[in-house]
Amino acid sequence: MTQTKYKTNSAAELGLANVGSTVTLAGWVDRRRDLGGMTFLDLRDHSGLIQIMVADSAMAKDVRSEYVLQVTGKVAARPEGQVNEHLATGAIEVDAEKITVLSTAAVLPFQVSSVLENEGDNKLPGEDVRLRYRYLDLRRPSMQARLKLRSDIMRAARQSLYSMDFEEIETPTLIKSTPEGARDFVVPSRLQPGSWYALPQSPQLLKQLLMVSGVERYFQFARCYRDEDFRADRQPEFTQLDMEMSYVGQEDVIAMGEKLIHDVWASQGYEVELPIKRIDYKDAMAWYGSDKPDLRFDNKLVDLTEYFKDTPFRVFQASYVGAVRYEGGASLSRREFDAWQEWAKQRGAKGLAYVTFKEDGTIAGSIAKHISDAEREGLMEATGSKLGDAVFFAAGEAEDAQTLLGMVRREIAKRQGLLDPKKFAFCWVVNFPLFRRADDPNDDHVNVGHTNWTSVHHPFTMPSESSLDTFDTDPEHAMSDAYDIVCNGLEMGGGSVRIHRDDIQQRVLKVLGISQEEADEKFGFLLEAFKYGAPPHAGMAIGWDRASAILSGVDSIYDVIAFPKTHSGSDPLTGAPAPISEQQINESGVKEAVAALEADKQ
Repeated sequence: MTQTKYKTNSAAELGLANVGSTVTLAGWVDRRRDLGGMTFLDLRDHSGLIQIMVADSAMAKDVRSEYVLQVTGKVAARPEGQVNEHLATGAIEVDAEKITVLSTAAVLPFQVSSVLENEGDNKLPGEDVRLRYRYLDLRRPSMQARLKLRSDIMRAARQSLYSMDFEEIETPTLIKSTPEGARDFVVPSRLQPGSWYALPQSPQLLKQLLMVSGVERYFQFARCYRDEDFRADRQPEFTQLDMEMSYVGQEDVIAMGEKLIHDVWASQGYEVELPIKRIDYKDAMAWYGSDKPDLRFDNKLVDLTEYFKDTPFRVFQASYVGAVRYEGGASLSRREFDAWQEWAKQRGAKGLAYVTFKEDGTIAGSIAKHISDAEREGLMEATGSKLGDAVFFAAGEAEDAQTLLGMVRREIAKRQGLLDPKKFAFCWVVNFPLFRRADDPNDDHVNVGHTNWTSVHHPFTMPSESSLDTFDTDPEHAMSDAYDIVCNGLEMGGGSVRIHRDDIQQRVLKVLGISQEEADEKFGFLLEAFKYGAPPHAGMAIGWDRASAILSGVDSIYDVIAFPKTHSGSDPLTGAPAPISEQQINESGVKEAVAALEADKQ
């Protein structure tokens, strides 16, 4: 029972067992109905909705939608024929004896009615308006349910980790800039003008220091910050469940991660079958065109490079030719195939080649006339197709072509209704490369011969045992002890075995072009700590916004964050970011910091 100064119960606590009891409720007026001298109010609180019957309409004459009321009355069974089967409290109502208006409400900029939302009649405004009035948006039952789910699964995660002897430890959010410093949010130091703090992109270095400190199993729900170019479904500040363990290897971390995921999903009534499937990075790209494959449906990519090795078609005279089948796609109109071309161009491709296998046995499509008779004859079998299907093709560098086909594969599944949000298909992607070629000028990288390299995960990732002797002489083929956890085509988290030996760390830094001087400046405190005895350790982190969104069945993390930023990083509710006053500028040390930077340039 809920009992406070203002109420004895929450709406959802009441049922037929309470008939005849006097209760006091408090909440918002969801809807008002006046019927033949009687007034009915739907009262909404955090737990749900309940009907209030007001026999004396004068008692509620000034009450309007979204007024906050305190209602005292007796619980009564609804008359026969008036039970609402779609409402948890639909068998009862409260006959009001006293109504107190705790707060009035102006006309809302948009409706938040539980009834309208349940009936599908609640037309919401655009994102900017919803975020400008986020406190109203959060009143909607669906948003309340998502916030509660997020809270519930945090509790489940904590209980799971506590059961595995983890300790919850907070790490600072004002730190020194890290190797990823190009994307740090920075904070000037008032007490040390000219110097800056950085907000952490992750607690990576600090949690490794905890392992050196003797903490064998650590976790925290860490707030992290990344000042990157804004993209859909990204936030400049986010939450991750961060974990680190000593005296373990990859298998131990994966086993821990699987128990954690099992326990969190079980808290919401879902069974996760263990062990979770594992896929090598190279196979994930070859089969699904993604290092975060969606396994809710089949339809693997088909490698046709060998099939077209002698093709007269110039476009297919490439290092890689691949395809993906569209079951029943031959029925698409020419206009629909043209729309696919535009879809591909919006994703950076020049277009999307295709053929269709007609029911009469003929082959049509954009490239049908460019392939030889011999290639036509065996193409349906080579692609695993049947009459009535279509096949999309991509050719070029393997990774680029596979990535395009991977996006096509998922879009086909979306259009076929195969992306069930309540079906959860997990996998671990393992055996990642240790390095990748650095194309971004902002990456931390170095010339190795004439090639630039950067870390696939981060510079503290342990090379795999098979690459220990050769990763610095043959970085292109070096593999790592890294692993990602994927669910429904989304990277939910990941981690790696960490480097705990100074000699290996120095070799990795050399490949990345990070000099000893630069390393000492950026993370010398970690390297120094390792000199005093560092245990083997490994860990992982789960993006908690993403995990919450997956379990909630929503497409965007915006719907599981109480107060998110817009795609441009602004907050319409508070007006952040915003200019600061001249006094704040003077006291913050910003001018001194800028002056110091200018002096360094000179």
